[in-house]
Amino acid sequence: MTEVAVVSLIREALFIAIKISAPILITALIVGLILGIIQTTTSIQEPTIAFVPRLIAIFIVIIIFASWMVRTMTDYTRNIFMMIEKI
Repeated sequence: MTEVAVVSLIREALFIAIKISAPILITALIVGLILGIIQTTTSIQEPTIAFVPRLIAIFIVIIIFASWMVRTMTDYTRNIFMMIEKI
């Protein structure tokens, strides 16, 4: 296996990690921003008010996107094993 192939595998692994974590991170960002705006306008500075809805939203996103995440990871793993077979 050449250095170019190894770098390509690492680049693809990082891209897939970003792709898989993006829905969760974007959801946490949007919910946190909305709750931050609500807390600022109402002057409520309780940290648990922002934590619990964000946690619930993240669980919902994981439930919705779980099959896609697993399929993406298994496709990548399958590709790696196919590359190992070719060596």
